[in-house]
Amino acid sequence: MELTRRRALMAMGLLAAGGPSAFAKRQDPKVKLAVTRALDYLVRDQKRQGYWEANGGQYRVAMTALSGMALLCEGSTTTRGKYAKTVRTAVDYLVDMSQPNGLIGYEKDYHYTYGHGFSMLFLSQVLGEEEGAERRKNLLRVLKNAVAFSGYAQTSRGGWGYVSAKDGGDFDEGSTCITQVQGLRACRNAGIPVPKEIIDQAKQYIKDCTTDKGGVQYSIRGGGERPPITAAAVAAMYSAGEYEESDHVTKMLEFCKDNIWPSPSGNTNYFGHWHYTHYYYAQVMYRDPDLWTRYFDDISRQILPKQNASGAWKEGHIGDVYTTAINATILQLDNGYVPIYQR
Repeated sequence: MELTRRRALMAMGLLAAGGPSAFAKRQDPKVKLAVTRALDYLVRDQKRQGYWEANGGQYRVAMTALSGMALLCEGSTTTRGKYAKTVRTAVDYLVDMSQPNGLIGYEKDYHYTYGHGFSMLFLSQVLGEEEGAERRKNLLRVLKNAVAFSGYAQTSRGGWGYVSAKDGGDFDEGSTCITQVQGLRACRNAGIPVPKEIIDQAKQYIKDCTTDKGGVQYSIRGGGERPPITAAAVAAMYSAGEYEESDHVTKMLEFCKDNIWPSPSGNTNYFGHWHYTHYYYAQVMYRDPDLWTRYFDDISRQILPKQNASGAWKEGHIGDVYTTAINATILQLDNGYVPIYQR
């Protein structure tokens, strides 16, 4: 559904039962409060130049895109909403970070594909609601160049590494592949031309990394099944147009069920890369309304008590911005404002 039409229907109360307006009526006030506090924290933490950063000043481009996505989930755009100024400043920063070769980020950053992929995701979601002619023109230019860079950076087996295949000796790694696939699909959905062969090769890469048990390995070279990468891979395959009907996706879903949620106790458990895992797994669960209700009850009970008085979640080694942006996004999926997350 077109986003502006969705907003209009929400305002008139005409969305079907189970849509964003229906969820808003039954949503726990504690969740709403936690989201408001989290987003207000992100606004306060944004640097004057428009970026956010992880611990040690790292991952500025990735943190900016992830924080921007959390704000878009609230319904704000670059021109409308409570957080319009913050979103606009973040967009302008990422546009300024676009390099002549199409990379969105720092070429000296040894993990630049993360930021590049998340930036494609964020900026493509902004594009559909952008009302400013000049900013829209810049977004189109940046995203077209970004897609071209992703194609250039793809490895010979269809994946991606922390840097481009040319810079990294054709090294591949599963989690960076996911950011590219979802970012590219989001661009395509926004009307940016994306060569079909790039997506097809990436889907084949994910299949080649999947074991007989349905788990996705760290790399095509091996490295063992990784539940976080498997959850992310399912979300990426959904974005690429493959759903439960695919035998491959079904196997990955079964692996996630056995290794991520539900646990034997009926609740989620904290483990390494927990936030990364549930950022993507929440997107997968949201596609199934029946599972989503139970999953959201579990995941929100895990998330809410850990929120700091500042509004942030102070967990993990990457930093407060990372965990806060991810948790705020999970808690807002049912708002339905961001096209790439919609059912």
